[in-house]
Amino acid sequence: MSARSTALKSAKKKTAPTAAAPMAVPIPATKGERTRAALVEAGRKRFISKGYHGTSMREIADEAGLALGGIYNHFCSKEEIFVAMLMERHPFLVVAPALQAAQGQTVEELVHDAASRMITELSKDDTFLNMMFIELVEFDGKHIPQMFQTFFPPLMEFAQRFQQVRGPLRDIPLPIMLRTFIGLFFSYFITDLIIGSQLPLEMRDKAFDYFVDIYLHGILAKD
Repeated sequence: MSARSTALKSAKKKTAPTAAAPMAVPIPATKGERTRAALVEAGRKRFISKGYHGTSMREIADEAGLALGGIYNHFCSKEEIFVAMLMERHPFLVVAPALQAAQGQTVEELVHDAASRMITELSKDDTFLNMMFIELVEFDGKHIPQMFQTFFPPLMEFAQRFQQVRGPLRDIPLPIMLRTFIGLFFSYFITDLIIGSQLPLEMRDKAFDYFVDIYLHGILAKD
């Protein structure tokens, strides 16, 4: 595992009292689907604990309770297992529906509710940070275009709702509004996870509401 991943894991231990449960996934219907799902979950556990290059196909097979040869009925390579884990266990699979379910009759209400739902979903399983560090450090972001094509359209559906509720919007392209929304509230989640318990009270009290206000109105005082 990279030093960066190790440092993150150490930081999370300091700020999270208990380990988060992995994201819930649909129950596979057939034996083949159940075996495949078991391999993806076994890969997830091994990749998170040992890193991608530190994990062997045999270890994944052992974790899943299969013979080594059984893996190749479902995956041609370890990288295929990793990509399946990214695409099938990424939190944006539940974040996107949560955003689309956000309620509000004004832009302010919609943003506040959507951001709260996003952070709630991200908090349910922070091991996805390990997945992303592996993707960035060990694969140099190789699979991000594939992820973008999958996750961006449903997120844009959420952003389009900004134009459907009450509230004047500046002439800013919706993809930029979406990017700043994801970026700002993801940074809230990350900083709260890593250093939240170390921050003085004035940096924690009503912090989420301030983040929402900054997203909507910026930091410059009105004349």
